[in-house]
Amino acid sequence: MRVTIAGAGNVGLFIANELVDNGHDVLLIEQQPAVAAKIPPRDGLEVRVCDACEVSSLKEAGLETCEVVVAATGDDEDNLVVSLLAKQEFAVPRVIARVNHPKNEWLFNATWGVDMAVSTPHLITALVDEAVSVGRLVRLFQLEGGQVGLVEVKLAENSPVANQAIRDLELPRDATLVAVVRDDHVVMPRGDTVLSPGDEVLALVTTESEAMVRQMLTAS
Repeated sequence: MRVTIAGAGNVGLFIANELVDNGHDVLLIEQQPAVAAKIPPRDGLEVRVCDACEVSSLKEAGLETCEVVVAATGDDEDNLVVSLLAKQEFAVPRVIARVNHPKNEWLFNATWGVDMAVSTPHLITALVDEAVSVGRLVRLFQLEGGQVGLVEVKLAENSPVANQAIRDLELPRDATLVAVVRDDHVVMPRGDTVLSPGDEVLALVTTESEAMVRQMLTAS
């Protein structure tokens, strides 16, 4: 897979090296020549010095050949522009954007070409909630511009679905259980899987179905 990353700071460079290690071809775009010059050369990683917010620069970089673009600069405005250009000008299938300031997260949606926004402060908050909360639905990630989310709940003793088989649950059509973590083991949910108190249940939900899933899985 060919991936373009805008921004060669600590975050962008780390992502680039991880993806190369996983066998992907990565184009790393950096505006500052001094920053780009410090990046060690390696197979599978191309470093280009240009402005990722300029259409002409992205054309020269061959952005239309990429399957994923990651906007990982330290500036939210730049990340939004990169995302919009990638989606509208080059029809990149998957655009992931870094949110530096949580107050700007509401902007990172499909209108700006963002398929998935990653906000470190909000993610840390969600993980803390997930670690300490029982019987409370926690949103871990937002996908598709916030229209779809990965949520998690640790089933309490009085959860409405405790000791029920998944096939007996009346889940909304636009929600699905994707995994159950039980005793540190991942259980792939099937129709005959019986949910138990203490299970960590992960589900994909839309904004429309989240409230119903919360009502089904939690005691509140």
